Amino acid sequence: MKPITTLLAFALANGLAFFGSVGMAHADSHAGMMDHGTMHVTKSPTCGCCGAWVTLAREEGYDIEVTDTRDVTRIKLDNDVPGAMWACHTAIIDGYVVEGHVPFVAIAKLLKERPEITGIAVPGMPGGSPGMGNDPTARYDVMAFGGDAGKGAVFHRAGL
Repeated sequence: MKPITTLLAFALANGLAFFGSVGMAHADSHAGMMDHGTMHVTKSPTCGCCGAWVTLAREEGYDIEVTDTRDVTRIKLDNDVPGAMWACHTAIIDGYVVEGHVPFVAIAKLLKERPEITGIAVPGMPGGSPGMGNDPTARYDVMAFGGDAGKGAVFHRAGL
């Protein structure tokens, strides 16, 4: 067996063992994320926390396309994100707007439930949110906006 084939077989066998024991819940909870198409993320080219959020989104299984721009305001205005909900980056996936450091469990809920809203947002840059330290005990609200949510309603409570 060639060295690369041996290494691949070893990694595959150990990966299956891992998912069969402790990892399957995570893998199942995010299965099919690519079925929702590409997530388009617009961010500043110099924002490190936005880059960290994009990296985490890719790790969650999302197909990501990034547009770096100095004018992040335009996408927020074009997608009717209420000013009080603005954050540092804006994503669009499967017809929904995702504003800021939204946890991926909330995005999965949005894509599964498909509520009659424009999108969800984590206003500002709360510490512990994905890309901002990723502290699973951090507490903050994910807000829904547009459609049935009007100018804002709690969609998900992170850390509770």
